[in-house]
Amino acid sequence: MGLENQKDTWIQLSISLAFGAGAFLAFCILRPRWTGLYAARKKQKDEASSLPDLPTSLLGWMPALYRVTEQQVLVSAGLDAFVFLAFFKMAIKVLLLLLVCAFVVIKPVHDQYAPKPHKHTNGTDDDVLSIGGAARHWSPLDYESSGDKDKDDEYFSKDYLWMYLIFTYVFTGVVIYFLVAETRRIIEIRQEYLGSQSTITDRTIRLSGIPPELRSEEKIQEVIETFEIGKVESVTLCRNWKELDDLMVQRMTTLRRLEEVWTVHLGRRRVERSLETLPIAQPLPPGPVLDGDDNEDNLLLGYSNGGGHVRPYSRNRPTTRIWHGRFKLKYTIVDAIDYFEEKLRRLDDQIRQVRKKTFEPTALAFVTMDSVATCQMAIQAVLDPSPLQLQARISPAPADVVWPNTYSPRTRRMLQAWAITAVIAGLTVIWSIILVPIAGILDLGKIYKVWPQLAEFLNSSGIGSSLVQTQFTTLIISLLNVLVPYLYAWLSNMQGMISYGDVELSVIAKNFFFTFVNFFVVFTALGTAALSSWDKFGNGSFSDTTQSLAKSIQGLRKFYVNFIILQGLGLFPFRLLEFGSVALYPIYRLGAKTPRDYAELIQPPVFSYGFYLPQTILIFMICIVYSVLQSSWQVLLAGLAYFVIGYFCYKYQLLYAMDHRQHSTGKGWTMICDRIIVGLIVFQLTMAGQLALLSAVRRSLLVIPLILLTWWFSIVYGRSYKPLMEFIALRSIKRGSEQEDIAVLEEDEPTGYDGQARRVSTGERQTIDEVREGGLRFINPSLIMPLHDVWIMDKAPRAGGNHPNETANGDGALE
Repeated sequence: MGLENQKDTWIQLSISLAFGAGAFLAFCILRPRWTGLYAARKKQKDEASSLPDLPTSLLGWMPALYRVTEQQVLVSAGLDAFVFLAFFKMAIKVLLLLLVCAFVVIKPVHDQYAPKPHKHTNGTDDDVLSIGGAARHWSPLDYESSGDKDKDDEYFSKDYLWMYLIFTYVFTGVVIYFLVAETRRIIEIRQEYLGSQSTITDRTIRLSGIPPELRSEEKIQEVIETFEIGKVESVTLCRNWKELDDLMVQRMTTLRRLEEVWTVHLGRRRVERSLETLPIAQPLPPGPVLDGDDNEDNLLLGYSNGGGHVRPYSRNRPTTRIWHGRFKLKYTIVDAIDYFEEKLRRLDDQIRQVRKKTFEPTALAFVTMDSVATCQMAIQAVLDPSPLQLQARISPAPADVVWPNTYSPRTRRMLQAWAITAVIAGLTVIWSIILVPIAGILDLGKIYKVWPQLAEFLNSSGIGSSLVQTQFTTLIISLLNVLVPYLYAWLSNMQGMISYGDVELSVIAKNFFFTFVNFFVVFTALGTAALSSWDKFGNGSFSDTTQSLAKSIQGLRKFYVNFIILQGLGLFPFRLLEFGSVALYPIYRLGAKTPRDYAELIQPPVFSYGFYLPQTILIFMICIVYSVLQSSWQVLLAGLAYFVIGYFCYKYQLLYAMDHRQHSTGKGWTMICDRIIVGLIVFQLTMAGQLALLSAVRRSLLVIPLILLTWWFSIVYGRSYKPLMEFIALRSIKRGSEQEDIAVLEEDEPTGYDGQARRVSTGERQTIDEVREGGLRFINPSLIMPLHDVWIMDKAPRAGGNHPNETANGDGALE
């Protein structure tokens, strides 16, 4: 392929390098200066304290980051981050091996034996064809047999097509080999890691489908212990806490409003922004003393003893408008501080009264057993002969529970899930409608049919054609891949899932569905073929439509190369720079008024696997699909660069910059593997289609056994490996004195977890899950959360909060 045909790629490479290099240089300069942003996790999280401090030099942090071992990643970031980075390392190994094969075998064979283009009457005897006056690149699929064998052999020999079949089998075997090897390694590390700790999560069962006659803590404990699998340590029966949760939401809203009006009154210059000094206790400023005999309605409306307010400060006190009367058509202007303080006091009294109530029990409970082994035996067994009754599942971490969903009825949650599924289906149609015309821009021939003048202008302007066809489309697709995940994350939160970890896994599934179906299937197949084949399809020429769909795979190779280059070289440095946080910081800074706002402003941003993992899996799939086709080395080289840069970018963010709270214990790995297997089947179907359209029908049929073997492998993989990625094997659990000897990973030990995670003595550094869950228990925070006063300078905490004798009783209330 000549330089002219690579013009679009060179332009994309230049643009991506220019923007990416600028963002990377800015990050290197700002990193030691803005440690509150770029080292937020290292500064504020205890679990990251074991990580080495990175040098402050311009590029010195890169070798230090590279030397951070897998053991340190596991200790400081947990299994989820370890699995995420392990996928990048596996992808690098696979793509490097495939790239070597592409350079050594595939590319020379294509250069030597690939078909030569036909001579056209318009004089285009190179690799450019003319369609409707617009040029497009030639593909091997443009060859059509004339029926004259001697004339056909003049162009190429089909013997080279055996390479397609052989490397389809070889590359499938390579991917499956690495998949199994990495899965076995992750399982070994996961089992040793989880078996060496004893967190409350690892000892807790999420018990659902509890019949009405068993909905009490005593009866649940009695039933579980009758199974003779172990002792029950505690039971938390979920109850209908909606009234209390709503009051706590109202209280937080009122508290924030009170903090805002106090800040306005005292002046912003008085607000202390340091997180370490919050809250600050100062003498209570002079103010009006409320008479206990005052009518409560008068207090809320701002009247005290029938008189006005005492304003001890020269600065006017802020006011607010209170609507009242029939249909809320009347209003009264009152002192805002007094109004919100009185409203907060009423809410606190109401919350204390509600906490003493006995709430209605639900069909869900968290049962904490006396040991990890007992818990694992319970969740891997069938407890009740009745369907959907007493179902034991793995429990989320206490901080990971979405408590409002625990008392939502199962039917309601099922209806929410079905409704969201219907919405996703509708959105899929909408995205398809949007993507089809965008895909049509890739071919000047299609533009010529719709807008001949534009096609002729782009055909005469080389740079203009590249900017419109390649750069514009890759930019639009990239923006969709950035914005759509936010919508799908919101939809996942609406499904009523019990834990944030389940929500995160749902976001991964939904966003991958979008990227794979809409971006790859719809964009590649329908988008490229629709405009050129719609008229033929309407006339009943189905074979022409099928041929166009197959050509789209090869025809979009350059687009995918440019897309991967933009994501890897252009956008990864911006992610490292945390461009969104940097750009939005001035806006959030202007909106921050209270110390609470400033405290939230400097918190580490949360790393969401659901936003980054789906696109990464898709790019790996694209590299596999194009691995044998002509010029496959370009896709593989771009993909290799993407995963190398992405590994360093995400490693830095996961370890030093961003927080990640979900406790899914690496379950995302099974989702990665399932989707890679789908990618292998797509790869095999693509190669079968390529061989069939090149008249190698018998060789295309030989791909069918490989498709069946891959499908069989997916079944065996699910039965053999997935249970070990979900449960803890009883043999892996360390008991008695053996458990006291288990330690976290030490940096100077060999690679691998087994045998190197030994505690020097009991009580030394714990695993990250044990650190996160220290002192936590399964109880709705609304039941025990202290009723703190405002965070504000010159404002002492009121005599609020829980009374010293307030404790939770067995019914989930306070005594």
